[in-house]
Amino acid sequence: MITNQKVLIDIIESFNSKGILFGDGVRNKIKLFELEGKTINIKSFKTPNLINKIAYKYFRKSKARRSFEYAAILLEKGIGTPQPIACAENFTLLGLQESFYISEHLQAELTFRELVLQPDYPDHENILRQFTRFTFDLHQKGIEFLDHSPGNTLIKKADDGSYSFYLVDLNRMNFHQFMDFELRMKNFNRLTPKKEMLAIMSDEYAKLYNKKYDKVFVKMCFYTNDFQMKFHRKIARKKKLLFWR
Repeated sequence: MITNQKVLIDIIESFNSKGILFGDGVRNKIKLFELEGKTINIKSFKTPNLINKIAYKYFRKSKARRSFEYAAILLEKGIGTPQPIACAENFTLLGLQESFYISEHLQAELTFRELVLQPDYPDHENILRQFTRFTFDLHQKGIEFLDHSPGNTLIKKADDGSYSFYLVDLNRMNFHQFMDFELRMKNFNRLTPKKEMLAIMSDEYAKLYNKKYDKVFVKMCFYTNDFQMKFHRKIARKKKLLFWR
């Protein structure tokens, strides 16, 4: 728990000139700061367009506020995420100008992305199966993580050889009383296009869900292929627009 709120406010106000940049900072910018003997992680969200500035002031919660509130819900449900500290918002007459989500920085050995890019990563299949059990637990608790993509799960190895999983980039989630089979399978669609990985995840999920492997695998592949086709069409459209500039 951070006790010195004034120091935290001073850090946020000096965000642009201080701190250590974490990641590429292309879209949203993340910086690391030291506070009360801990490394904290401050995410500055991209300034929204005019419509969203107004929407975030009057009609919707900002991405920073949602991240903070969703982190608390995840921890309450026993799901790993870096410890939330605060969120901060700066409003003008036109609406939301700046927003920040602050959490403790969690140093992880890898993300799911390494499993996609490095098929020979040590203990690859075991990590993938444990990750599938983690995702099954999310679904059993009614958590639909809409940004369930390769860079958004941090993975830490424990001394006993097990792995712990922590969600980041939390601002897009749905919470359900019950998640049906279709919704569960669709939630895997962003993770990997690799059939061999989908096969392992399908095998593990089928055992947990008490459903035949073939049905799980076919449905998981269907939603993954659908996402991949839409993603590549979107990239192709952007390239055409850039060509005509």
